[in-house]
Amino acid sequence: MIDIDWRQVCSQIALYFGAGLVAVVCGFPLLWMLLTSVRPDRDILSPTPKFWSFEYHWQHYRNLFDLTDFHIYFFNSITVAGTATVLTIFVATLAAYGITRFRFGGRNTIAAGMLFTYMFAPILIIVPFYILMRSAGLVNSKLGLVLAYTTFSLPFSMWLLRAFFQSIPLDLEEAAMTDGASRPKAVALVIVPLALPGVIAVSIFTFIVAWNDYLFARVLINDNELKTLPIGMDDLYNATVTDWGMMMAGGVVITIPALVFFILVQRYLIAGWGAGAVKG
Repeated sequence: MIDIDWRQVCSQIALYFGAGLVAVVCGFPLLWMLLTSVRPDRDILSPTPKFWSFEYHWQHYRNLFDLTDFHIYFFNSITVAGTATVLTIFVATLAAYGITRFRFGGRNTIAAGMLFTYMFAPILIIVPFYILMRSAGLVNSKLGLVLAYTTFSLPFSMWLLRAFFQSIPLDLEEAAMTDGASRPKAVALVIVPLALPGVIAVSIFTFIVAWNDYLFARVLINDNELKTLPIGMDDLYNATVTDWGMMMAGGVVITIPALVFFILVQRYLIAGWGAGAVKG
């Protein structure tokens, strides 16, 4: 006769039930947005909301790309968010490595100051940041947006990577350098792979910050050809007549890149955790 630990069974049932409940609560708005984006206008504006409909079409998606500049906003967001992510990873990796591997006066103060600067809300620094960008001639440019997102993401990114670098034994790097590898090569081939979970976490954080940002893009960008998705969608919402089907279609398209990006890097994140646990 098989003994069943009912306490463990009940705890697993409760765990799966809670996870399913969280998934339903978080996923329902996305599902409703998707269903609304493929409904005809008469169903969207109906006094009685319908969850399922027997008629679906893709007209709202065609209108989104044919009647608006959504494709321009989409390309701008991809360019700015991707560039800011790469630049943040590069700078944060060098800064975190320098703080953890080189001994100099005030390095602990610098490390603490990095996290302290992240305590300030973006609204508090937007005015001096705009003045600085205007003085540098970077207002109304993609480069200005990239620098804005990189500046805002760097403190947390450096702090996070610093913790990962501190957990990597110095002996591994010294062994690589003893075998003839230069310091940059040792960092690229030994340190960064072991800190892969941190690097991926930084990339996810920076990409989402840049992808969803409204404040910096609204203040720094005036030209319609340079607007990003949050600004473009806000302009569509504030139009004379709001096309809710087209708005929901835009929301679906905006969600897809961030979702795909996370799915693509998720397996590398898990693999990095395993590698770090074994090799570290």
